[in-house]
Amino acid sequence: MRYKAILLAALALAAPLPAFAQTAQAPAATDPASLDSEISTILTKWMAENHIPGMVFGLVKDGRLAYVKGEGVQDLAAKRPVTPDTLFRIASMTKAFTALSVLKLRDEGRLALDDPADRHVPELRGWTYPTSDSPRITVRDLLTHSAGFVTDDPWGDRQQVLSQTAFTALLKAGVPFTRAPEMRHEYANLGYAILGRVIANITKAPYRSFVETRLLTPLGMTASGFDVLAHPKDKRAIGYRWENDAWAEEPTMKDGAFNAMGGLEVSATDYAKWLAFVVSAWPPRDGADPGPVKRGTVRQVIRGVNNAAVFRRPATGGKDQCPGTVSYGMGWRIIGDCDYGTVLAHGGGYPGYGSHVMVLPEYGAALFALTNRTYAGPSQPVWDVAALLRAKGVLEKRVEPVSADLASFYSAAQTVWAAGTIVALQGRVAMNFPMDRTAANWAKVLAETRAKSGACDTTAPILAEGAMSGTFTWKCEKGRIEGTVLLAPTKPITLQALEFAFEGKN
Repeated sequence: MRYKAILLAALALAAPLPAFAQTAQAPAATDPASLDSEISTILTKWMAENHIPGMVFGLVKDGRLAYVKGEGVQDLAAKRPVTPDTLFRIASMTKAFTALSVLKLRDEGRLALDDPADRHVPELRGWTYPTSDSPRITVRDLLTHSAGFVTDDPWGDRQQVLSQTAFTALLKAGVPFTRAPEMRHEYANLGYAILGRVIANITKAPYRSFVETRLLTPLGMTASGFDVLAHPKDKRAIGYRWENDAWAEEPTMKDGAFNAMGGLEVSATDYAKWLAFVVSAWPPRDGADPGPVKRGTVRQVIRGVNNAAVFRRPATGGKDQCPGTVSYGMGWRIIGDCDYGTVLAHGGGYPGYGSHVMVLPEYGAALFALTNRTYAGPSQPVWDVAALLRAKGVLEKRVEPVSADLASFYSAAQTVWAAGTIVALQGRVAMNFPMDRTAANWAKVLAETRAKSGACDTTAPILAEGAMSGTFTWKCEKGRIEGTVLLAPTKPITLQALEFAFEGKN
């Protein structure tokens, strides 16, 4: 049964997001609300194909929950519809909170990422490593899933209710390794459970206390937390599994020793505040830095990536789309995508729940979906909606600002082209420039290239790749010029390379 979807703009939701989330960006050409029917079609089709009782989808953009959509029910018995305030377990998407907590403790000088983990968790000190030359597991190894543990989703997910006493006993007994540490990435919930113990031992308080008081509360995530049994039942999405052509309710797992790997429960309204904070870390800039964690620290979650692999989009037709790369940072999978650039993504699979999130720093946006069916990771509809929003102009890539130096040298490049000589660059080039091509040869190459291209419109702006490099494209009578301006790391700034490459019409 499909229930009426709920569509709310962020300004109608609770309180505004904190000031740090308000990043300046021109409004998109298209309002996501105008695409409601198309978005709903993507979501409901996937839900029907995968037997999903309820789902909420959200788009975070310009520092706010720009669009949110609830479909289906949060409780099959009571038939309560999913709303933006329905609470879902987000499973492994909790790891991003754990990783940032570790980085916050690092900022406070209370640990180092290359500390041996057994410095903070004494139960690890008696472990037998797989080889005599195995390095001791570090905090960084745990963050990046490179500690040598076997992947453990089926087992790890059911450890949520494990008591701290039982977890201590498990650690004291030691665990088997699948390989020596630091050899490759292998996703292991056990590693993040150990990070929860690292945080607890350093702060001398439960792991959840640090996340709730140092991250959730400052972000205004007042409905979210780890003690799910204390959350109002009529606000919670009840978790179900699909078996024997019917839904069966999963048992509600209480907060336990593995909560750092997947125990958090959030609403779409609250989770949007977290994502607005994460997205606000980009781009680097001057000015106030009022978040619960510094912007520069948030950006570090993409570091430490290891053992990159080929990435295929989970979107419809993803196998036929351009491949990218994927590796693991700290609490996030880091994807290099041909269209979206750097993407931070993660799924959440749990008994009774499935979720997915993708953060697009270069677009200033994030998309997520939360469901209440076991392991129903909604990556496909999230990526499909992202493609729709990008095609319709809702998602627009941020433009790198052109620095004064780059603009000045681009102006000089335009003069060089018009004059057919490099006289305009006199006294402004790096020492390598005349060595790489003489002034006489520059005049020859410019004459030949201009003859090939015919008249060109040189008014197109330069596209910055950073403060000291950029590219430009000029439309010409016989084709186009693809140009590059590359400045040198000198003071005063000089030009180290200039290129005018002609491409003829096909």
